[in-house]
Amino acid sequence: MRVARLHSFSAAARDLGVAPSVITKRITQLEKSLGVQLIVRSTRGLALTAAGDRYLPRFVRLMAEFDEIFAANETEQVRLEGHLRIKSPTTITTESLGCLFADFQVEHPGISLEIVLVDRSVNPLEEGFDLAIGALPVSYPNVIDVPLCPYELVTCCAPAYLVGKSPPQHPTDLVDYECLTTVLFRTTWVFESSRGALSVEVHSRMHSSDSRVLREAALRGLGIAILPRFLADEPLAKGELIPLLNDFPVANFWVRALVPRMRMSKPAVRELVAFLKARMQVRS
Repeated sequence: MRVARLHSFSAAARDLGVAPSVITKRITQLEKSLGVQLIVRSTRGLALTAAGDRYLPRFVRLMAEFDEIFAANETEQVRLEGHLRIKSPTTITTESLGCLFADFQVEHPGISLEIVLVDRSVNPLEEGFDLAIGALPVSYPNVIDVPLCPYELVTCCAPAYLVGKSPPQHPTDLVDYECLTTVLFRTTWVFESSRGALSVEVHSRMHSSDSRVLREAALRGLGIAILPRFLADEPLAKGELIPLLNDFPVANFWVRALVPRMRMSKPAVRELVAFLKARMQVRS
């Protein structure tokens, strides 16, 4: 599992604190026991064979069961301990979640955190995370979906962008405007209307995984953006940005924690999820 994630025997060895020869020997033993080749060397490094791809999800489930069995003993501990590996989006983490993670560790000094900033959807079960945080509406088998708080969005632009233009009155008007896009919608923007969800294909002048980049572009009059409310509120209050399409709100999203089902038996995971849910709902 570690070699599949890191694509390197030596990197897996460093991660596990053993010699590379130990990793090579264990992989060889595993392949011999199964009677198939799991990993091949290529010009790009290491890659899974077709058999390796088939076996990997089963190995992940087996390891999750193994952790669940031994996690039962942890429930007897008064002091929570352990290491949690977390996937979290860049913008939300640097603007808000980073403080919450630090607060959590102040309360639970026996827990160490590895926070990986990733803006794509991640299956935490397959990629070795204890939990993954995100707002994309994606679910995975054997992964529990825990809503943390609403992710409010607003369509807006700078007044300067509308000089010589009329503001869009309907989402379909956006085809005639420059738009600034992010991973949440890309070029398909979804709005709510009296007739249900309304999807519009827009032209992207700038695309970024970090909404702060798009906010700066919008402030400079480069186009129309859909921004998280927590990033847009201040410039909206100052008149640096103006809201658009008030009769067509952006489709609802939630910030969610995706937790492998087996990991929810881990006390540290349960405590972190409960902590985030309580603190984020208060903030929202």
